[in-house]
Amino acid sequence: METTKEKPEGLRERKRRETRYRIVKEGLRLFMANGFEATTLLDIAAASDISRRTFFYYFKSKDDILLAWEGGIAEALREGVIAEGKARPPLEAVESALSKLIARYASDEFIAIDGLLRSTDTLKARKQGHYDRQEKCLFETLGEVWPEPDRRPGLRIVAMVAIGAMRVATEAWLEDGGTKPIAGQVHSSLSMRLAASASGA
Repeated sequence: METTKEKPEGLRERKRRETRYRIVKEGLRLFMANGFEATTLLDIAAASDISRRTFFYYFKSKDDILLAWEGGIAEALREGVIAEGKARPPLEAVESALSKLIARYASDEFIAIDGLLRSTDTLKARKQGHYDRQEKCLFETLGEVWPEPDRRPGLRIVAMVAIGAMRVATEAWLEDGGTKPIAGQVHSSLSMRLAASASGA
């Protein structure tokens, strides 16, 4: 069986990736220093050493910068579940992947950015949309690892409840000021929500 080697990243792609990363980094820094509403696109462009026009090659609005920070979560969760493979049941694989993933994001920066995402109704709505995309991505990933058609209903329940449990655990962690280990809250939340509904997945 032939394997396809991943094409090396070209100079142009690398520069675009680096520029995008710089815009996100500088945008977040300005949001946390000056507030989301007070930070303009010109401020972000200047701090990122690009023009306002170039900014729109990467993002449609400054809202997208906040969501870009969270954008890697779904893909990281996908990689985590695939890494777990079929060595354990779907529920356990998801719990392990979620616990490792969420621990990476549990930081003072996360608390600050989450506060920004709750600062306007528009951002709150887009944050909800992000949870929906995470759930869809998780369900599709579970279907890749366990492709049997008769398992799909159970896997959808796992995806729905797992993302909900992650959300509840994260919110509890934030309300507590990030003082308790978040992995333990993920475990408790998943145990309560998945034990009854996904035992047959």
